[in-house]
Amino acid sequence: MERRTIGAAALAVGAVGLGCMPMSWAYSASRQRGDESLRAVHRALDLGSSLLDTADMYGPFTNELLVGRALKERRSDAFVSTKVGLLVGDQHIVANGRPGYVKRACDASLRRLQTDVIDLYQLHRADPEVPVEETWGAMAELVQAGKVRALGLCAVGARAGRRSGARLHDATIRQLERVQQVFPVSAVEAELSVWSPEALETLLPWCRTRGIGFLAAMPLGNGFLTGRLRPGAGFEADDIRARHPRFTAEMMAGNQPIVAGLRRVARRHGAHVTPAQVALAWVLAQGPHVVPVPGTKQERWVTENAAAATLRLTTEDLREVAELPPAQGSWD
Repeated sequence: MERRTIGAAALAVGAVGLGCMPMSWAYSASRQRGDESLRAVHRALDLGSSLLDTADMYGPFTNELLVGRALKERRSDAFVSTKVGLLVGDQHIVANGRPGYVKRACDASLRRLQTDVIDLYQLHRADPEVPVEETWGAMAELVQAGKVRALGLCAVGARAGRRSGARLHDATIRQLERVQQVFPVSAVEAELSVWSPEALETLLPWCRTRGIGFLAAMPLGNGFLTGRLRPGAGFEADDIRARHPRFTAEMMAGNQPIVAGLRRVARRHGAHVTPAQVALAWVLAQGPHVVPVPGTKQERWVTENAAAATLRLTTEDLREVAELPPAQGSWD
């Protein structure tokens, strides 16, 4: 697989990563099977999808334990990214950016992941009660201690910005500018997909001009852009899509033209090409510093996603995707 470079530290990863969250958290608990997920991780590594993206809050903790089972056997094949800063409680999630907590959390993640070093340690969310510089400083000390190779930041929620009229990622960029004064940012993780292209406006260019890698979260639109979800089919109660306004039967039906457009592009490249692969190829086309991180827990989808790294969209393809109607419905 093509390799891409993340950040000033020149960390090389496969062009398409693997989001491990669905294996343990947020999507259809009844379909989560540890052995099946472990096979998916091994398949990703076999294909060169070396970036494994997890977090201590996924499960919580069980996702890192699962990834650790694979890393125990194949650490040299993997680039492991995990996150810190969020605690999962009973029906709530809270931020914790206290320096002492960050250091303890890192040690715990290292134990669960069965590794001596985390390749990319990301701040999941800044703690509003702790200056982000203090949290980032503690993370930088972990680099200096040899426990972490590079640091990243996940984009903050954007709903408040929409209400105030601010640009979608203004708050994230302000945080990035602050922490850059403390220690270099190697990667930013934020949503980017055909139906959520907002990062193209300011956040992606900000990263590009500074040599910062961009990890595209949810590049398949939580599964919608695969074309396999049927409007009105419903989701399990614990599935995050059951509460997502874009996944009501009405909105899913209204957004079918997006999937239809991806299918048209796919057909031009052959009967074996899928809408999901076109959606991932579109993300890859946004710049050599961009790495999509589609989440899945099945080998077959890992294989399909990895193949998108070889799909080259034409100027006509990109123009057609750009002209697709914007997605209806949002978190707001």
